Amino acid sequence: MKILATVIKNQFQDSFRSKWIIVYSLFYFLITFGLILFTNDSNKIILSLMNVNLIVIPLVCIVFGNVFFYNNREYIIMILAQPVDRKYIYLGLYFGLTFAMSLSFLLGVFLPIIFSFKIFINNFNIIFWLIITGILITSIFVGIAFLISMLNENKLKGLGISIFSWFLFTALYDAIILMLLQILQNYPLEIFSLTLTLVNPIDITRIIIINNFDIAALMGFTGAVFNKFFGSVVGFVIALFSLINWIAIPLFIGLNLFNKKDF
Repeated sequence: MKILATVIKNQFQDSFRSKWIIVYSLFYFLITFGLILFTNDSNKIILSLMNVNLIVIPLVCIVFGNVFFYNNREYIIMILAQPVDRKYIYLGLYFGLTFAMSLSFLLGVFLPIIFSFKIFINNFNIIFWLIITGILITSIFVGIAFLISMLNENKLKGLGISIFSWFLFTALYDAIILMLLQILQNYPLEIFSLTLTLVNPIDITRIIIINNFDIAALMGFTGAVFNKFFGSVVGFVIALFSLINWIAIPLFIGLNLFNKKDF
């Protein structure tokens, strides 16, 4: 565990000094501060931040995570020459980058909110879940980025697959769902649409945040079915559990591939 903590610490410090991490944090600071200046309606600000999160966080994490892993290849080979368990190296790289990106996101969003806390005084519970889901999405897409890097030796190919994966989760997936629901509109669709929703971490995140507003009409068809079928408490627990699985499964697969990979 001491070795793992050392690798995490080194990677966290190295990642957090990156200019792109600083730009990422500054981007969120300016977006949040700009929304606060534009309107005093905390609900509008939170919903706008949610939409930004669901697009920007997956893109930045999956691209930066992919590039980060490829650029650290020589460092990985050097560490592998030492008597260090491979799992500590992989987990250290993953958690080091994830912590750095999560802290960058947290600072960028939370500081402007603290400066204008009077606006959000009645919505701190929603802000809490906005930040928690942002950190969970960060963990998910860094893990997916590492998994893609493990499956592809070619850097350009891996980057292309990462960008396509982001597009699939954020835009193409919903279009496919709408097409399937239209084709199968004469059949019972509740369980089917629920299952499709659980396959996409972006949709799950949207449901968790919108549920806290208690406005199911804004959740879309699959979100409304999710809320109606399970009820608020059960649905929330299942959604959160699904996000945790989205973190664990890519991380577990990537770790197994890393343990067997010949560098």
